Amino acid sequence: MAGKIDARLKELGITLPDVLAPAANYVPYTISGNLVFVSGQVPRIGDEMITGKLGDDADTETGLKAARYCALNVIAQVKAACGGDLDRVTRCLKVGGFVNGTQDFTDAPKIINGASDVFVDVFGDAGRHARFAVAAACLPFNVAVEVDAVFEIS
Repeated sequence: MAGKIDARLKELGITLPDVLAPAANYVPYTISGNLVFVSGQVPRIGDEMITGKLGDDADTETGLKAARYCALNVIAQVKAACGGDLDRVTRCLKVGGFVNGTQDFTDAPKIINGASDVFVDVFGDAGRHARFAVAAACLPFNVAVEVDAVFEIS
């Protein structure tokens, strides 16, 4: 039986991607008490990986799309951590966003809004969170964005 969040995903036309395997010596998430710490997720869905440097060879729309992809991968990891039941999510507590940007790129918060909007669209008020958003000189695999998050679960 589909839960409330699964129904919301369907209503939004969102199909969560398969969870991404770690690219190095770490795990995709850890659970401590009622907190799920999700490792940084890159903008890869299926065979599509969004790369590029904002302020150079990637534009704002590309960055927003990359941030949305990252958020969907975060949610997929949280779903795995919850044994498939996203209704266990009680709150998205914190989101961290890294944007692959030029030295003078100052719109990292605008780009990471792409991820924040997904969390609020999917979880409603429980998706509202504390956050940081910074531009970095480079990111792994030249991805445009990387997002990590902390969720509270029941």
